[in-house]
Amino acid sequence: MPTNSDNQKPQGTVRAPQQRAAQPGARPGAGKGAPRRRRPAPKKPTAAQQAAAKAAAPAAVKEQPAQSTQPTQPTQPTAKQSADGANKKKFRFQSRRGKGGQKVLPIRIVPLGGLHEVGKNMTLIEYGEDIVVIDCGMTFPDNDMLGVDVVIPDFAYAMENKKRLRGIVLTHGHEDHIGALPYFLRQLNLPLYGTPLTLGLVEGKLEEHRLLEKSKLHKVAPGDVVTFGKIKVEFIRVNHSIPDAVALAIHTPAGTLVHTGDFKIDYDPVDGQMIDLPRFAELGREGVLALLMDSTNAERPGMTPSERSVGQAFETLFQKADGKRIIIASFASNIHRVQQIIDYAKKHRRKVVVSGRSMENVTAKAIELGYLKVGKNQMIELADAGKYPPEKLVIITTGSQGEPMAALSRMANGTHRQISVTAQDFIIISARPIPGNEKHVGRVINELLKLGAEVIYEDMYAVHVSGHACQGELKTMLALTKPKYFFPVHGEYKHLVKNAGLGRSMGIKNDHIIMGENGHVVELSERGVKQDEVVTAGKVMVDGLGVGDVGSMVLRDRRRLSQDGLMTIVITMDSHTGEVLAGPDIVSRGFVYVRESEQLMRDAKAVINKTLQKCLAEEHRDWAEIKLSIREALSIFLWQKTKRSPMILPIIMEV
Repeated sequence: MPTNSDNQKPQGTVRAPQQRAAQPGARPGAGKGAPRRRRPAPKKPTAAQQAAAKAAAPAAVKEQPAQSTQPTQPTQPTAKQSADGANKKKFRFQSRRGKGGQKVLPIRIVPLGGLHEVGKNMTLIEYGEDIVVIDCGMTFPDNDMLGVDVVIPDFAYAMENKKRLRGIVLTHGHEDHIGALPYFLRQLNLPLYGTPLTLGLVEGKLEEHRLLEKSKLHKVAPGDVVTFGKIKVEFIRVNHSIPDAVALAIHTPAGTLVHTGDFKIDYDPVDGQMIDLPRFAELGREGVLALLMDSTNAERPGMTPSERSVGQAFETLFQKADGKRIIIASFASNIHRVQQIIDYAKKHRRKVVVSGRSMENVTAKAIELGYLKVGKNQMIELADAGKYPPEKLVIITTGSQGEPMAALSRMANGTHRQISVTAQDFIIISARPIPGNEKHVGRVINELLKLGAEVIYEDMYAVHVSGHACQGELKTMLALTKPKYFFPVHGEYKHLVKNAGLGRSMGIKNDHIIMGENGHVVELSERGVKQDEVVTAGKVMVDGLGVGDVGSMVLRDRRRLSQDGLMTIVITMDSHTGEVLAGPDIVSRGFVYVRESEQLMRDAKAVINKTLQKCLAEEHRDWAEIKLSIREALSIFLWQKTKRSPMILPIIMEV
């Protein structure tokens, strides 16, 4: 097992989830120096109250102490260690003086991404000399970021404090939470902690970037606690649109933070693994200093429907599609939905085919890890699909967001090498368009309809449910955890504002609601909250193999080229006399069609020659100054004639 790098403090042990009959999920303990809070002396309870309290008190568990003061690798617990968890004490707020009168420091929350945006999630939690990274995600570029592949957080602050970084904990395996890991780990090889499916998806990503062999991946389960110096991170099961999602309880001497990650409350989940609501309630009783909660669906009233409700729609549509081939587009990571498709395909005696690179990769990993149950010979290769009648097939594909290179888009355009859409196809788009993708999805639907296929999407049937909590679930989480401070995260500004409003409606004081921003440091303690420090937290653009080499100037030039084109002027001049020996020759790209604009080109040459003569008369010999004069004169002329501003690139060749 690999050891930690020299600049890392010791990580403690990973504690296995405790077995409790009444309440699922484990509870962290305090060990020595356990966080405590001063409370007024309680009134002496009556005998009846003492008996009732004893009966209601959950079993306590005992935390394992750190094994060494030297950097060590966390070890997996033995059966005896798991059993020893039966005597653990609760976490509680600590007073401003810890063991031996040591001062309790504030907790620092440093969001590097995920606020005022959807995606690019990355947050640093600091206590003293210890920093833990929560998630490291990417987002897709805006429409004006021409040529950019993905956008990742700026790691500058993390790198400035790399000696204090202890590890990365992951809430789940979506790209907006793990997509930037290869770029971060290339700079700093920290240990990673995540659930099995999350790490399974991370492995594929790291292997693609040739980083897997030297990476330090550590599997955890809901209920486990990992110690990073003075910070203890507890993993708590939640429901989401991908299996193995967890929330985090972050325990420090200054208090406990709860970070929900992406979550919903599903009372009837497909895999039977319900969110650990009793543990959140337990944390609320013990005392939560601050709740950092998902804001994605804060605008939506009510409760998010169960994923199983999509299965009911599938049953109806499978019957409706009798005699036709079924093609279903969905997010590759939605394993629960893929499982339901497989189950209904089996019920209706259809073979299952997967199409699209990400769908194939995620499905294979989910089957390998046991998260996807597939019957023997039920899934076939796409190359073998032609051996079966179309009405005996279900094709699960990528492209639910209208991505140009995704499998469904290629089917719609007639460019898919193995699948041709006909009137005998019944196509279900089992996803809601992400904001900004509506036109792309609409275009794909239109093209599929032109090919004669029947297309079903969310407005017609309930073929999609969200993986994020709506207002009812968000209020439930607030009621369970009872936080002193509330920090809405994960969403655009309008989502954060709505979530903050929910907090106020649940009785949280306005000055105890934190409206954060990327790069704005939040310091929390029992005394109050401070937000007076700003660190670097921008956007780093990835274009091909280049990371961060595309900035605002490059994007400005790309936008200008895309809007008004390019005009290149080539001139040959005598290096001694400045006399023009050849040219000017004009090459235009994306500006005008030269054959239909010959007079404009002649007039442009005249403007250039006049400018050159003026430079010669004034005895200018600086080529840069001559180029600038040509650019300015030609820009004014072209704007007057065309109301366009092409990029002008003068080239002077010396002889």
